[in-house]
Amino acid sequence: MDKNRFATKGNLLAAKRSLSLAKTGFELMDKKRNILIREMMLLVDNANKIQSQIDGIFGTAYKSLQLANITHGVIQNIAASVPIDSGLDIRVKSIMGVEVPIVRLSERDIGVPYGLNESSSTLDNAYINFLKVKDLCATLAELENSVYRLAIAIKKTQKRANALKNIIIPKLEETIKYITGVIEEKEREEFSRLKIIKKTKNNA
Repeated sequence: MDKNRFATKGNLLAAKRSLSLAKTGFELMDKKRNILIREMMLLVDNANKIQSQIDGIFGTAYKSLQLANITHGVIQNIAASVPIDSGLDIRVKSIMGVEVPIVRLSERDIGVPYGLNESSSTLDNAYINFLKVKDLCATLAELENSVYRLAIAIKKTQKRANALKNIIIPKLEETIKYITGVIEEKEREEFSRLKIIKKTKNNA
């Protein structure tokens, strides 16, 4: 195949347009990657803070539970009266086109489910703190899942940006350089041909 056949001004303009689009695409991908990384790091920081809160509240809750066991004996009957709470409200939001979850426990009555005559402040504290842990665990699940999804999106964006920067843009630049060189050579040849024709006419 004669590559010179495709070295036309039309193809040169098309290649330049493609290069401009590729460079714009790379800039957008790079900005998106930076924004996603910034958002992910904020979520990681928040997740670490939530995890610290959970650890602290868990410690307080277990101490209260131990005191309640000492005060009331093993409180299996009281624990059995606490209803199982498995309701989650899960929605999604978008961060730069990446869908991440919003996780909350469903609306519920958080009143004390056991009789006050068989409880104490230590048992109440344990119950309240474990409820706090449950809410925080839902938030932590949201943050960790969001971080995971953003990390995948960052990897894909980086891969596309690298393809534009290292493969597509250099290839288009090489194509433009080649076509420009061929066109300039053709123009020099045409100029020389016209000079010869003019000279021949003048000598006739």
